[in-house]
Amino acid sequence: MRAVRLSVVTAVTAVTALTAVTGCTSKSDSTDGDRVIGVTATDAKCETSKKEISAGHVELAIENKGSKVTEVYILFPDDRVVSERENIGPGTKQRVTAEVKAGDYEIACKPGMKGDGIRQDLKVTGGSVAKRDPRLDKAVAAYRKYAQEQADETLPRVATFVAAIKAGNIEAAKAAYAPSRIGWERTEPVAESFGDIDPLVDTRADGLEAGQKWTGWHRLEKSLWQDKKITAEDKTLADQLVTDLTDWQKRVGKAEITPTSMANGAKELLDEVATGKITGEEDRYSHTDLVDFKANVEGAQESYELLKSVAKENDAALVTELDKQFAALNALLDTYRPNTSSYEFTSYDKVSAADRKKLSDAVNALAEPLSKLAAAVAK
Repeated sequence: MRAVRLSVVTAVTAVTALTAVTGCTSKSDSTDGDRVIGVTATDAKCETSKKEISAGHVELAIENKGSKVTEVYILFPDDRVVSERENIGPGTKQRVTAEVKAGDYEIACKPGMKGDGIRQDLKVTGGSVAKRDPRLDKAVAAYRKYAQEQADETLPRVATFVAAIKAGNIEAAKAAYAPSRIGWERTEPVAESFGDIDPLVDTRADGLEAGQKWTGWHRLEKSLWQDKKITAEDKTLADQLVTDLTDWQKRVGKAEITPTSMANGAKELLDEVATGKITGEEDRYSHTDLVDFKANVEGAQESYELLKSVAKENDAALVTELDKQFAALNALLDTYRPNTSSYEFTSYDKVSAADRKKLSDAVNALAEPLSKLAAAVAK
């Protein structure tokens, strides 16, 4: 799940890390240029420098002048996500590249990373869109297939998890919990692009909106590890988890996927690690955070590998650095599992503060160059 509700201390730590990660996403902070839209976010406003732009690649030059951590989205009229950037700290700037077709959109700022956000209309007109490199079309098709495969493989794993809960078998349910989440975590940006599924299946207790009922994996995780019992309500919630994830599985094939959304999604997965897994907040009861961590990295690397050939032509130095940092992070993660074919990782509550710092440093070292991937494939 996107890590949107953080304690004050955690928020400051996460924002500091993410500022270092994303501060170099562009050669300039300028909002000049036909393809750049300046977005100024405060706690009460979301101001944009343009209300209309022609179809093609667009870059948001975001500045958070508010006191709260915010996130900025380009949204379709039905609230599907075109592109987004989360965890934008107060006083920081970030840039994100997206690809838009002719039509009506909204740019939304979410101070505090809650609610529907403060929105501005964006009209995208026709105009000439450069023909896309056929390799990028193949990358999108391959990633779409990958995302569907992950959803398809998730449902049987969730069925095993749910069957154990309905049988009242706590130990079997605990064993099935982390494996049931791998496919979701690998492709979470696609799932989150629909807007309504993630809150149902992957929200933590501190991530609930006012009036929202807590459902999904983490609600059941609490019952298994903290409450140490399975109730009749848990069995009902387990059935709902299957229903909601089946909805996700059916909708994956309809997701809007572009080369830049793949690249931005890879960066989002690293942000997920930085703000949820590193802190231990994601799987706070089970401490299976490293399983989710590895799945996030695998999903990010899949996007990168599919885009790599084009990115290498446009920015060979970037590809060299990304290869290096992916290898380093994967090697470090491997030290926390018995063998590279296993998803049985060290319980995260057994990972020392010093070792968590090493993991955080490795994530940041990868996320900084990864933030440049979208721009590299959009050239």
